[in-house]
Amino acid sequence: MTSTVPALGTRTAEGSALQAVLLDMDGTLVDTEGFWWDVEVEVFAALGHTLDESWRHVVVGGPMTRSAGFLIEATGAAITLAELAVLLNDGFEDRIGQALPLMPGAARLLAELHEHAIPTALVSASHRRIIDRVLTVLGSHHFDLSVAGDEVSRTKPFPDPYLMAAARLGADPSRCAVVEDTATGVAAAEAAGCRVVAVPSVAPITPAAGRTVVPSLEAVDLAFLRGLMTEMR
Repeated sequence: MTSTVPALGTRTAEGSALQAVLLDMDGTLVDTEGFWWDVEVEVFAALGHTLDESWRHVVVGGPMTRSAGFLIEATGAAITLAELAVLLNDGFEDRIGQALPLMPGAARLLAELHEHAIPTALVSASHRRIIDRVLTVLGSHHFDLSVAGDEVSRTKPFPDPYLMAAARLGADPSRCAVVEDTATGVAAAEAAGCRVVAVPSVAPITPAAGRTVVPSLEAVDLAFLRGLMTEMR
């Protein structure tokens, strides 16, 4: 998904130097973090194992290799990582085929960014097959590009996905606003040097330098994101 990217580095009437907005998917734009856990519980139940609820905070927000690997080790299930990845993706795809609720404020924010031609990328640890399904609901026209977890050698919590998205948009990472819902995603965005808006979904996230925590996307609009950049001047 590509579109014309406006000239970068030009300040708007608001004095902003916001160059791009990079958005996480699960738990940030779509209310699916619970879907992943439900699928993991069901898959391991079929394998004869019960998942401990406390593990939910361990696996949330990370790449499938990490979350699936942890669950295999924790349960001792007789399944390979590759086999489990197929089962999890199949189960999740079936779930989102039945329903895919958006997070409050997501549709409005995407529409506003599109209306003002703000370069926007979807950056997720989910695999490409899942992202493409979700984009049919979110609207691919809302994004100049998307980066999937199976398209980078190192996904979140490493900065690689956000650095790739910024580079492909021709943006300076320090002038990119990232919206994330998990500590893993926040760590990736901050390691890339981006300004971060955290909208916690499953586990709390504390404010920090260069990081703003809000209760929901209802608190985030274009003026808010531009304000993050003007604070840097």
